[in-house]
Amino acid sequence: MIEYIKGELTDLTPAMATVEAAGVGYGLNISLNTFSAIQGKKEVKLYVYEAIREDAYQLYGFINKKEREMFLLLITVNGVGANTARMMLSGMSVAELCNAISTGNARLIQSIKGIGKMTAQRIIVDLRDKIVALGIAEEIPAGGTVAAPVNTAVRDEAVAALTMLGFAPAPSQKVVVAILQEQPDTPVEQVVKLALKQIK
Repeated sequence: MIEYIKGELTDLTPAMATVEAAGVGYGLNISLNTFSAIQGKKEVKLYVYEAIREDAYQLYGFINKKEREMFLLLITVNGVGANTARMMLSGMSVAELCNAISTGNARLIQSIKGIGKMTAQRIIVDLRDKIVALGIAEEIPAGGTVAAPVNTAVRDEAVAALTMLGFAPAPSQKVVVAILQEQPDTPVEQVVKLALKQIK
């Protein structure tokens, strides 16, 4: 499995980057977000997803792990293939896409070429909890505004502790983030105790 490719950017179009590493030129399918991030650079490091099928072997390149994680989540949704996922990541940034999914904004997701009403709703239903659980998006409250930043080290430790106690990651993170927003300086053990009283 290829984790990432680091080397000289020898050719670049809005849809494809060619990276030469150890004398081999790798052609990677990229999103417009990655294209914008690497434009004008000589040396690049792209995280890789390998799409291996009977009739094709394709590489997809991403500027960071979060973009790749979002891509991997999108292709788990029924009806969303690799090219559709790349189109989505070209139409919106990872943060914008997370915001649209978290707030249930199907209309915004439908604005991307190739995404119909049913697919947009399926993406929201399938991925809403997952993007929070994986830490791709910070918890976004129902009102649709991005939550205030919290101490990520305390948050991650508290969520890990709750997960080990048998609670699901997504609801655990939701409760932990809410506690840290109200009481930013609360130590981990206190956050866990408070969460145990609130978690469902």
